[in-house]
Amino acid sequence: MAQGGKRQVKSLYVCRECGASFPKWAGQCSECQAWNALEESLAAPVSGTNSRYSGYAGETSPQIINLTDVESEREVRSSTGSPELDRVLGGGLVEGSVVLIGGDPGIGKSTLLIQTLARLSDSLRTLYVSGEESPRQLSLRAKRLGLPTGELQLLPETCVERIIAVADRERPQVLVVDSIQTMYTELLQSAPGSVSQVREAAAQLVHFAKRRATAVFLVGHVTKEGNLAGPRVLEHMVDSVLYFEGEAGSQFRLIRTIKNRYGAVNELGVFAMTDKGLKEVSNPSAIFLSRQAETVPGSIILVTREGTRPLLVEVQVLVDESPLANPRRVTLGLEQNRLSMLLAVLHRHCGIGMFDQDVYVNVVGGVRITETASDLAVLMAALSSFRDRPIDLGLIVFGEVGLTGEIRPVPNGQERLREAAKHGFKRAVVPRLNLPKQPIQGLQVTGVDKLSDVLEIC
Repeated sequence: MAQGGKRQVKSLYVCRECGASFPKWAGQCSECQAWNALEESLAAPVSGTNSRYSGYAGETSPQIINLTDVESEREVRSSTGSPELDRVLGGGLVEGSVVLIGGDPGIGKSTLLIQTLARLSDSLRTLYVSGEESPRQLSLRAKRLGLPTGELQLLPETCVERIIAVADRERPQVLVVDSIQTMYTELLQSAPGSVSQVREAAAQLVHFAKRRATAVFLVGHVTKEGNLAGPRVLEHMVDSVLYFEGEAGSQFRLIRTIKNRYGAVNELGVFAMTDKGLKEVSNPSAIFLSRQAETVPGSIILVTREGTRPLLVEVQVLVDESPLANPRRVTLGLEQNRLSMLLAVLHRHCGIGMFDQDVYVNVVGGVRITETASDLAVLMAALSSFRDRPIDLGLIVFGEVGLTGEIRPVPNGQERLREAAKHGFKRAVVPRLNLPKQPIQGLQVTGVDKLSDVLEIC
C-alpha cells in the first residue's frame, strides 16, 4: 500500500501470443518461445475496487435488474452542421458517445474535426486537445480555412490524466483528442503509441465520456496495410468507427461507417477537399457519373447502396489479350477473388472463356463496392469490352450472380430504380424478382433470371 491509503498500481508484461504474464520484460516468452511478444500491461488488484475497470458504459451496479425496469430516455442528438457527417454518425452527435476516426496521413481528419468544432462552438462548449500540432499551427490552419474561432478552446497536452482533469473542470460537451496514439497515462512506463498506452488511454477517455455525457472524437493513425493502428480492442471500446477513404491525388474524400451503435453501418459521406477545407457533396451520384458523351465499350452504370442511400457509380472493365501464362485479374474498388469467381461462372454457363485475357476492373471515383449487387454490372461490362460492343448510355444494371448462373435479387430494388429514374436513365436490367410492382415513369425495366439472358444486351 502506498502512503495516504491509496493502492499502488503495478505493471506486468503479458505475452500477446499465449497470454502468459511476467513481472519483468524479456526478449522471448518462456512459455511459447515467441520473440518480442511481451507487452506492458497493468496488473489487476487482488482485492478492492479500481475505477479503471468500472463504468466504461456508464455507472454500473452489481445487482441484477430487469430490462423493462430500466428508464429509457430519448437519445439527444446534436447536429454537427455538416449533413454528410451527421449521416455517417446516424443523425448527429449523441451525448456520451465515443467516435474513432481513422485514415491515411493528410487525408483530412484534423481539418474535418476543427471545422466541426468551429461550427459547434457557438452553441456548445467544445475543447480541442492536440497532441501533434502546436496552437500556432492550429491557428494558422483555422485562419487559412476562414473559420470562426472566437469560442474554440485548445489544449496542447498528451497526458490523459491531465486532460481529464481539465475536462472535468471545463465540462465540454464535445471533446476532440488528436490523436490517441500520442496520448499516454502515467500508470505505465511504456512510450506513447504502444499497444498498452493506446488501450489504457482510450479506456480512461471512454470512461470520462460516459460519466460526463460528453461526446468524444478520437483520431486514430493507420498502419501501412490500411488498418487502424493499436490494439483491436480499441474498436470494440468505442461506439462508432469512421474511416476516411480516397484515392491519392483526388479531391474527393469518402467517410465510411465501419461500426455504429447509434445508426446504420456502412453509411457513406462524401466530401470534396477545397482551399477552404472539406465541403459536403449533397449529390454524389452526379459526380461519379461524369462520363464521356460517346458510348465506349466496357463502361456501365451500377446502382449500388451505401448505408441508407442509393448511389450511381460507373464501372469500367478492360479485357485485353494477355501475353502471360497466368493472365492478370486486377480490381480497384471491388474484391479481386469475386472477379475470378464471376469469370468462371461466365465460362461455365455461357461458354465465354477469358482464361487467355487480362481483365482490369475499376470503380470510377474511388468508391469501394462491398455488396454483391455489382456482379451483373461487372460481367456485362466485361462482355462489352471483350466483344468491343458499347452499352447504351441510358442503361443501368444491378443484380447478384449465383454460381449456378442465376440472377438473384438484391435488397431495396425499388429505391435503386427510383434513384436511376431521377437522374434521367431510360432503361434498366435487374433481377426478375426486383421488378417494380408499379411502373416507374420514364424508366423501362427488364427482368432477367439467368446470366444467358443478358448476352444479347451486351
